[in-house]
Amino acid sequence: MAKKVFVSGCYDMLHSGHVAFFEEAATYGDLYVGVGSDKTIYELKARKTINSEQERLYMVKALKTVKDAWINRGTGLLDFIDEIEALKPDIFFVNADGHTHAKELLCNDRGIKYIVSQRIPHGNLPTRSTTALRRECRIPYRIDLAGGWLDQPFVSKFASGSVLTICIEPDFEFNDRSGMSTSSRKKAIELWQSDIPEGDKEKLAKTLFCFENPPGTKYVSGSQDSLGITLPGLNNLYYEGSYWPSTIERVLDTEILQWIENRIWLIPLYPRVASYDVLSHTFIDENSVRKLSEATRLCWEAILKKDATATGKAMTQSFEAQISMFPNMVNQDIWDQIEQYKNEVLGWKVSGAGGGGYLIFFSEKALRNAIQIRIRRD
Repeated sequence: MAKKVFVSGCYDMLHSGHVAFFEEAATYGDLYVGVGSDKTIYELKARKTINSEQERLYMVKALKTVKDAWINRGTGLLDFIDEIEALKPDIFFVNADGHTHAKELLCNDRGIKYIVSQRIPHGNLPTRSTTALRRECRIPYRIDLAGGWLDQPFVSKFASGSVLTICIEPDFEFNDRSGMSTSSRKKAIELWQSDIPEGDKEKLAKTLFCFENPPGTKYVSGSQDSLGITLPGLNNLYYEGSYWPSTIERVLDTEILQWIENRIWLIPLYPRVASYDVLSHTFIDENSVRKLSEATRLCWEAILKKDATATGKAMTQSFEAQISMFPNMVNQDIWDQIEQYKNEVLGWKVSGAGGGGYLIFFSEKALRNAIQIRIRRD
């Protein structure tokens, strides 16, 4: 008797990447597909799907590799729990960018084999993603490697320091509220639709910052977000108690950017929930801010020297300084995942200053179930 293989996802704008994923999954047995509802996709991605849930379901069911498919009845990242209980699959098959610790634990608890796809395109066809096919796909995301929170005056007033950001090509559609500057990116899409325009990138970042933070804004988004998605490459943004950095150092050297790309590994976590409040408990003082500033300085120097051990160590020191001031940035799930990988990697942090979204590891060895990013060049 054939094994039951379960996959779950959005499958909007069905393309060859989806078909190759289904074909790979179907090599393990009979394939059953859970399709995310319109409501769930909107909650996770903060956007409407191009095709409705019924149209997406129709197209998925029409594929010869699919034995059966349905609309998942639940919500959130684990919207398929009821369907898992009813189907009792032997295998749960996921893409690397769809892997989460929660899914893996769910399978372990139920005796379901958990397999992560190698994301292999069919034949000579190019690797495809829904994100790459959407019109707004060229608007980047950003990752801060160290120093997050120093772009807020209520932090940098205690001590000056840098935030280190890298501009990320949108090869994956990162979940809303995942610490990848998704809110600033949505504003950038409102302004520029499909890509960052030509021209002075710092002036464009100021335009985006003002657009996102009009007069009367209660909580001003840090400028590292608008700068991080607008300025290509690696950027050192130095803050001295103001919303805008006093100096900006940029690195566009291909060798350094490639060196960083080869060592950054992302493990998906839950996106932050709407009720999440990182500022509800804080312990900010001069000593903590100075530790954050010093760790970021060390990280910058290590990157320029391409010293992997020192870079990883400084990233972790920056993260530890952050969570000493903002303990709500982490939860038990994050600590559990760090524990799984910490002996394999050189350093770690969470995406963004608000926690959640992705664990970012710095490692010279490939990590299981992890995704890698591309840094936008000039």
